[in-house]
Amino acid sequence: MEDLEVEWSRTDSETLVHLYQDGESRPEVQQQDYHDRAHFFTDQIQHGNFSLRLDNLRAEDEGRYTCRVHSQQGSGETVVQIKHERLLVSGSDRSVSAYDGEDVTLSCSVDSHITPEHIEEVSWIRTDGDILVLLFKNNKTLPDSSDEQYRDRAELFTAEIPKGNFSLRLKSVRIEDKGVYMCLVFAGGLSANATVVLGVGESTNKAVKNIK
Repeated sequence: MEDLEVEWSRTDSETLVHLYQDGESRPEVQQQDYHDRAHFFTDQIQHGNFSLRLDNLRAEDEGRYTCRVHSQQGSGETVVQIKHERLLVSGSDRSVSAYDGEDVTLSCSVDSHITPEHIEEVSWIRTDGDILVLLFKNNKTLPDSSDEQYRDRAELFTAEIPKGNFSLRLKSVRIEDKGVYMCLVFAGGLSANATVVLGVGESTNKAVKNIK
């Protein structure tokens, strides 16, 4: 393969991603951004396979890449499109506490680059027992899907949904509501989740009555 040259470059900027020349890989001529990230499959080169492996994918890697091959037999090229998709869901770093009878908010936000219409499903689940607290699907909340113990007590903040905010409002919490809640999101074939720990204490009024 001494007479063979294979060049991977960014189609939009002609940035050199990786090069095979004079019978060997030439990582020293790669653009700095791709140094130590773009690799050929060394054991496949002898079989004429010059596929590229790109490690630690970044948002800025999204785009079109051209593979150009030059040899004594002629030349050719192929184009590959990279789409960088990520789904980030965040909840609350700290556990949430409330007294029996109060309303409480469990946080869940979806990375803002994913628009709500691309979010296929968001489900709030009580992890101990895998209980469905609330389901959002096809751009609407389905309260009838909620487990009986949460029906009519769980809701989303409708006005906040376009901002990627799928926080759950749980009304009139009960002692038995304490536990770990998961916000599970499906979008574009990806899934991600965040959990929130809810602690519920006995209200002051009840505590006083018990003392009496």
